[in-house]
Amino acid sequence: MWGESENKLAIRNVRVFDGRGIGEPTTVVIDGDRIGTDPEGAQILDAQGAILIPGLIDSHVHLDSPEALDHYAAHGVTTALDMGSVDTALIAALRARTATTTVRSAGAPIIGSAGVHAQVPGIAAVGIIAGPDHAETMVAQRVSADSDYIKVILEAPGEGGPDADTAKAVVTAAHAHNRRVIAHASTPGAYAMAIDAGADILTHVPIGLPIPAADIERLATGAHQVVPTLTMMEGVAEIYGVSAHFAATLATVATLHAAGIPIMAGTDANDMPGIPFHPAHGASLHHELELLVHAGLTPADALNAATAVPARHFGLTDRGTITPGLRADLVLLDADPLADITATRAIRKIWCGGTEHGPAQPITD
Repeated sequence: MWGESENKLAIRNVRVFDGRGIGEPTTVVIDGDRIGTDPEGAQILDAQGAILIPGLIDSHVHLDSPEALDHYAAHGVTTALDMGSVDTALIAALRARTATTTVRSAGAPIIGSAGVHAQVPGIAAVGIIAGPDHAETMVAQRVSADSDYIKVILEAPGEGGPDADTAKAVVTAAHAHNRRVIAHASTPGAYAMAIDAGADILTHVPIGLPIPAADIERLATGAHQVVPTLTMMEGVAEIYGVSAHFAATLATVATLHAAGIPIMAGTDANDMPGIPFHPAHGASLHHELELLVHAGLTPADALNAATAVPARHFGLTDRGTITPGLRADLVLLDADPLADITATRAIRKIWCGGTEHGPAQPITD
C-alpha cells in the first residue's frame, strides 16, 4: 500500500505474553529494530489471534561456527550467551553480524591445571590460572578482549579446579572490573566453593546428588542465580548410564525454584571435541523449557527463565519483554505455551532486532 514503510510493521490481532499471562488481542509495532508505538504508515500483519512472546535467550551456549547463529535465529533464540570460547576471532566475527541472533561472551574461561576441563583442546594455553596473584591479570586480559562477563570453572576441593582463595580472587577482580562471574559448578562441593567465592551465577546442577539445604539458603539470601542446563545434564546422565539419577536433578531444580532462587534457561549447546554430549544449537532450548516445567516451574516461569529473567540478571536492559523502546526480538506462536510449553516449537514468525527470519520446521531436539 502506498505510504507504507518497509521498516515498520504493525502486528494486529496478536495476543502478547507479558510475563504473567497472555492478553487480549492488540497491536504491536515493529519500527526498525525496536518495538514502537505508532502504527501509522506501517505494513500490516494480521496475526489472527496468534501469541507473541519475547525472543528467547539461551543463557549457556558454546559458539563454534558462524552457522550456529543461523540455527539460533531459526528457532526463535534471539540472544545467545556464550560461556567460553578460545577463538576470539570467531566471537568478534559473530558479534559483528547484524540482523540475526546477538551474542554476548565470556571469552576464554578460567580453569585449574588439573581439572577435567584442562584436557579440552586449546584451553590450557589461555585458561589455566596459577593462583590468587594471577587473578587480576587473567580478568584484565578478558576485559580487554571484550568479555561481557567472566567464566570460572570450579570443581569440588581436590578435584583439580582453582582452589578457594583463587576462586575468591577471580570474583574480586571481576567485580572490580564491573563484570559478573559465572561459575561452572556441577557437584555439591563446587556449589559450596562458588557460593563462598561470591560468584553471581552458577551454571549446571549436580546429577543425582542434592545440594545441602544450608547452601540453598545461602544461594537464596546471597542474591545468586542458577542456570541448571538440564538438557546437558540429562544427556550426560544417559551417556554415563545413570539416567535413573536424573529425577534427583529435576528435584534439585524444584528445590532451588521453591527457595526463590532465579532460574535461567540454558542448554550448554556445543560442538566441542572432548565434551560428552552436544545439545543442538537453537532447537535444544525448547527441550530445556520442557524440562524446566517437568522440574516444577510453571510454563510462565519457564518462559520468563528464557526471556525477562536472564535479561535482568545478565544486564541485557534492551530486551526480554515486549515493551516499546526495547529491541524487536519477537517470536510469533501458533499455539498457547501457557497451556502447553511445547507450543514454543509452533513458530510462525521470528524477528531478530526487527529483521524477520523463517522458522525451522519442524523443530526437533
